[in-house]
Amino acid sequence: MGDRPTHVEIPVDDADRAEKFYSDAFGWTFNRFPGAPSYYGLATTGDEGERGIDGALYQRDEMTETMLTMSVGSIEDASERIVSAGGEQVTPKSPVPGVGYFAQFKDTEGNIIGIFVPDESATM
Repeated sequence: MGDRPTHVEIPVDDADRAEKFYSDAFGWTFNRFPGAPSYYGLATTGDEGERGIDGALYQRDEMTETMLTMSVGSIEDASERIVSAGGEQVTPKSPVPGVGYFAQFKDTEGNIIGIFVPDESATM
C-alpha cells in the first residue's frame, strides 16, 4: 500500500466566517494553532476512529489552493518519487517545530500537494 492522504488545508479570507460555515454545515470543530504567523485553524472533522481525515483552515495569501497532504515515510524519498513522476517542488523540506517536517509540490496538473513526516523533535 502507498502513501495516504492524512490532512487537507482550505484557504479562507475570513477565519471566523469560515469556521462558522464548516461548523454549521458539517459539525467540524477548530483549534487555532498557536505560534502560526497568520491564522491557522486545525479542524477536527469527525470522531476518533471514524473514516476520514482531519485538516485545517488557513489565511489565504500567496497560496490560494486547497492542499491535500500525504503522510510519507521519508521526505527525501517521496520528494524524489514526486519529481521523477513529473511533479515540481514548491517549498523544500521545512520543520513544523514539535510536530514534524513537510514539503510542498505541484502535481502534473498544477495542484499543490504536501508531504509530511511526523517528528516531535523537529525544530527551526
